[in-house]
Amino acid sequence: MHRIGFLLKVKQDKIEEYKEHHKAVWPEMLDALRRTGWRNYSLFMRPDGLLFGYFETPESFAAALEGMSKEEVNARWQDFMAPYFEGLGTTHADEMMVELEEVFHLD
Repeated sequence: MHRIGFLLKVKQDKIEEYKEHHKAVWPEMLDALRRTGWRNYSLFMRPDGLLFGYFETPESFAAALEGMSKEEVNARWQDFMAPYFEGLGTTHADEMMVELEEVFHLD
């Protein structure tokens, strides 16, 4: 199992709305994440909107992203979420995720 961490930035004026949407993620989006190997997925946010994401996947970060890129619901979710992120322009958040290097882990 590979542990993956990534960062994104939510716009300051959209933080509360972003949190509300994540209290009710679409069931079909949750199913797609599970189907494509995203496990133990968590999002953490600082008060300024810096978002840290963590998940575990059986293959690799690239394989997890590729699997989701084939899911129709992911395209809709990414379109829906795009206005919430800083610095994306016309790019979706899942195209801006850069895998962080794991430098320590304790089981």
